[in-house]
Amino acid sequence: MIQLSIIIVTWNAKKYVAECLDSLQAFSNNPNAEIIVVDNASTDGTPELVRDSYPGVTLIRNEGNLGFAKGNNVGIRRSTGEYVLLINSDVHVLDHCIEQIVEYMKQNPQVGLLGPKMLGADRKPYRSYMGAPTLWRAFCRALALDVVFPNSRIFGGFLMPYFKRDQVAEVDVLNGWFWAARRGALNQVGLLDETFFMYGEDIDWCIRFRQAGWKVVYFPNAESIHYGGASSSKAPLRFYIEMQKANYQYWQKHYGRASQISYLFITWLDHVMRVAGHSLLFVLGKKRPEAAYKAKRSLACVEWIMGIRYRSGGDAR
Repeated sequence: MIQLSIIIVTWNAKKYVAECLDSLQAFSNNPNAEIIVVDNASTDGTPELVRDSYPGVTLIRNEGNLGFAKGNNVGIRRSTGEYVLLINSDVHVLDHCIEQIVEYMKQNPQVGLLGPKMLGADRKPYRSYMGAPTLWRAFCRALALDVVFPNSRIFGGFLMPYFKRDQVAEVDVLNGWFWAARRGALNQVGLLDETFFMYGEDIDWCIRFRQAGWKVVYFPNAESIHYGGASSSKAPLRFYIEMQKANYQYWQKHYGRASQISYLFITWLDHVMRVAGHSLLFVLGKKRPEAAYKAKRSLACVEWIMGIRYRSGGDAR
């Protein structure tokens, strides 16, 4: 077994992939590391770029778009490293980030899954963690109570606005932009749930790690840049709806029917209020293009939720 496996799933993100792989050059010819790129049938020249310009990288070309979870699983099955890093294609890995991650996990064998601090393109820190979903947390988010009371753990338990981003801490969920998983923990917990096409798999996987007794840790001592939206920017409205579907899919997997219905109602309330709020901003002439888009986006979510009522079994996919 080698020490390190780095897995990158790509789909039409050519302009980001080159920068991501360039930032990983120190590991491309390292005999104790491997880089695996899993391409989900990109049509923008991404696989050709990887094949021609990065000979030290293992390229796997899927015949179709398998989604984020299944694509990563393809890479995990091929990998052999003691530590498995799942890194988004639109991430620029900063110097010493990976070395610090591996060193920390060596010294803390109870940590099964770890995520570094996420920086935006502006080099400012952004949230990359959240609390486990509950009905109360969803209700507080719908009414923006976490915005009104940003320092409250009672009202802000989902997005955790009170959390200090410079402290190493256990968290419920690490968002799936950059994960480091211990092979022993991964073997016990299992692969990502492939029924999640995109979104939702991060919540599910982190919860499963914690249920198996492994620590899920936010580690700000290591940091990297996440540009965000490399794939979802191609169709932002569609991907936003997919996120809502994935969240509901999580509730279908982990909660009973009564909780599922309650969650759908809270989500419906959330988006109805968003439609009203953004429509008002549009009428008032404040950032009209943005307000119009966000109102349209939430209206589409309301329509999707209402449509579930007429489907047998409540299947949201």
